[in-house]
Amino acid sequence: MKRYKGIVAYDGSGFSGYQIQPNGRTVQEELEKALGKMHKGAEVSIVASGRTDAGVHAKGQVIHFDSTLQLPSERWVKALNGLLPGDISLMQVDSVSSDFHARFDASGKTYKYVVYTGSVRDPFKRHYAAHHPYKLDIEKVKKASECLIGTHDYTSFCSAKTDMDNKVRTVSKISIEQKDDEIVFTFTGNGFLYNMVRIMVGTMLDVGTGKIEVESIPAILAGRDRTLAGKTAPAEGLYLWEVYY
Repeated sequence: MKRYKGIVAYDGSGFSGYQIQPNGRTVQEELEKALGKMHKGAEVSIVASGRTDAGVHAKGQVIHFDSTLQLPSERWVKALNGLLPGDISLMQVDSVSSDFHARFDASGKTYKYVVYTGSVRDPFKRHYAAHHPYKLDIEKVKKASECLIGTHDYTSFCSAKTDMDNKVRTVSKISIEQKDDEIVFTFTGNGFLYNMVRIMVGTMLDVGTGKIEVESIPAILAGRDRTLAGKTAPAEGLYLWEVYY
């Protein structure tokens, strides 16, 4: 058996999330189905760097799997992409050591979140950006982002469904770029809790519209209470961009 690391991109709009579930189409199911065909029906399990929710996209999701096949990278990519549906692509496959683990070896991740600010919804962006047609003070949004950088307990910025006891994470960088009618948030950190990026974006948007004051962000962090932070931004604006090892 040989272990392989793959980088996967997918359009999350047609999936009920990454992880296999009883009802609903998932990214993991499609990947394992394609690998099963390559292995003449034998079951091949994959492990990912983390789950993504329904509607969330990935540019650089990382997986690992074990196989009896020993193929060069380009053969894996060509064969799997020939079996996968059009909304998933294997970007790269490499042979790695047998102890490599896509989830536990990850040292950090980058997520991007796209907001469309046009006054009228754009049907061609509805699956790929969150529509926020309200007037925003972008400078206040940037000031709020500065308060969220660092090592903190992010209990206030994660879903109540989070099953992690330790909610301390380090967010090393948040950048915000505005061009025409789009705002792109980029988050880099050593790890992110369930819905953490979406809640941070929702809170910053609330700051930008005046619903939450910039000065209250440190108190929201210190309060360790999800009800103190803003709403959870929609899934369609979120992209898992890169995973670091």
